[in-house]
Amino acid sequence: MPGDSDDEMKINAERPINIDSYRKLVRSHIDLHLYTSALFWADKVVSLSDGEPEDVFWLAQCMFLLKQYHRAAHLIQSKGLEKTHLVCRYLAAKCLLEAKEYTGALNLLTCDDNNLSTNVSGINSVLELSDSPIEGFPLSNVHSAVLFLKGCVYEALDNRSLASECYKQALRSDVYCYDAFQALVQHQMLTSWEEKELLTSLPLSSQCKTKDEEWLVKSVYESLLKKYQSVPPRSIVNVHPRLQGNLDLEVAKAERHYYACSYAECFATTTEVIEKDPYHTTCLPIHIACMVEMKKGNALFYLAHDLVDLRPDLAVSWFAVGCYYYLKGKTDPARRYLGKATSIDRLFGPAWLTYGHSFAIENEHDQAMAAYFKASQLMKGCHLPLLYIGLECGLTNNIKLAEKFFLQASSIAPTDPFVIHEKGVVAYQNNDYATALKYFEDALDKVKEINEVVIADKWEPLFNNLGHTCRKLGKLSKSLEYHREALVLSPLNPSTLASIGFVYTLAGNFAEAVEYFHKALGQRRDDTFSTTMLTNAMEALVSDSPPYEGAELTSDCPPVARLRPITPNQSQTSTADQSALTMTLPEKGTTPPRSHYGDMDMTDSFQDENNS
Repeated sequence: MPGDSDDEMKINAERPINIDSYRKLVRSHIDLHLYTSALFWADKVVSLSDGEPEDVFWLAQCMFLLKQYHRAAHLIQSKGLEKTHLVCRYLAAKCLLEAKEYTGALNLLTCDDNNLSTNVSGINSVLELSDSPIEGFPLSNVHSAVLFLKGCVYEALDNRSLASECYKQALRSDVYCYDAFQALVQHQMLTSWEEKELLTSLPLSSQCKTKDEEWLVKSVYESLLKKYQSVPPRSIVNVHPRLQGNLDLEVAKAERHYYACSYAECFATTTEVIEKDPYHTTCLPIHIACMVEMKKGNALFYLAHDLVDLRPDLAVSWFAVGCYYYLKGKTDPARRYLGKATSIDRLFGPAWLTYGHSFAIENEHDQAMAAYFKASQLMKGCHLPLLYIGLECGLTNNIKLAEKFFLQASSIAPTDPFVIHEKGVVAYQNNDYATALKYFEDALDKVKEINEVVIADKWEPLFNNLGHTCRKLGKLSKSLEYHREALVLSPLNPSTLASIGFVYTLAGNFAEAVEYFHKALGQRRDDTFSTTMLTNAMEALVSDSPPYEGAELTSDCPPVARLRPITPNQSQTSTADQSALTMTLPEKGTTPPRSHYGDMDMTDSFQDENNS
């Protein structure tokens, strides 16, 4: 009967509904990534519960997962939950951040700064504002998340100092908040002493339940830090035995090898990581840098293609393309793709560094320095931008400013052989040859510590500079020894051949001098210095040579102008001395190619997604 059906429906409507079952249904759909279903039933739960704060939060959470950021923020603010529930304030601010409304997000996070302080009373005062905390969200974790989010907003507003401070507070509030730790480490916001200070300031004993947990957290964080001086490059980090093969820790080990200039070991480590996880985003930049350093053009070609095809939204994908073109010496497409990488992630420091190198190899010093300064702002804890700024200053004959930047780089990475070498160059240009020799020998010791089968040819300028410095100090035999070692690394270098000839000339061995000046001119015909010295050496050789074997030189022969060995106390200088140190230091990880080599041509192989 129709009447009976209406009575039955009326009775069912008056029955109590088990809202908890629908709440579980919402959580289940979220876990299965069925966000539309979760949103639908979360909306019904809010109506059934008459707007319970917890149900409103999960409804806003579903909107956030569906990228309905403004809708989610409006829902929370219309109910006034951002004033009573810290987790709701966090979610509303997160929505505004994703919507790129940075000012609005910052206003939400700073409207009650006293309640967001790191002290316990501040946390308790936030608790008092809440009618009932949202279940499943410990207050300490939420507080840490709020501080981390605040740091993200400051970083988006280019206020990196405040962002760094917020990340530190977030990590102290929750020592397990790896997001905050990664933000500090990945963007290299901290210097080495700031890293030490941060580790010692973490309340591990109070937040970790056992001593074993405390040791585990501390050892893992230590392995991800201290890339320069605290951890030897080939040492085994003291972590749990089961974590020895962990990929994140392997990447950290590769970085230590990289900063120690052990590129072969670094590449071997990153290759193992990439084989296990081909798209390990933390490993890819260091892996690409090693490919460029070791001139593995073909491998970089395939890697860049794979990354662009699969993840064109990542900055590292276009960074790989830009590095390939840079390696090929094609600076225009390199800049285009590196610029694309920085437009995707403007905090991606390696792209800014390589962008600067693309100008540096063309002697565009001002534009190169602009890119390096940008990189130095982003990578406060990295010495490379300072090193390259100093190099550009030196190339523009601003020696004092160059020395200043080299000292700053040395304060960050005191054992880096590139930095030590450049300090030696500055000392040489200041005519302090004893100090220059000390720096060059120190740099050579660091190079020999690198576990390579042979010394890389990039260190040829170091041996030549050692030879020039020894010659200035009157150590001609030692000078000759260093120049010969440089010749082994670069056999046809005309500058090295001319330097050997010059040393032989100063030693009075004119026959050998003539031979080496001839070799130098064979490699570079327009070398004015070699031409002049060859003429002088031949004249001196003629004056010393008898007309036939066994004949004696008579004293009444007209004297021919001879070259005298130049001692350090004499004021005589030469063209070779003036240009002895005109070297460009190879880029760590992005060394420009010295010659065209036979890997495949990639011109127009990559298609920009805007042009495809």
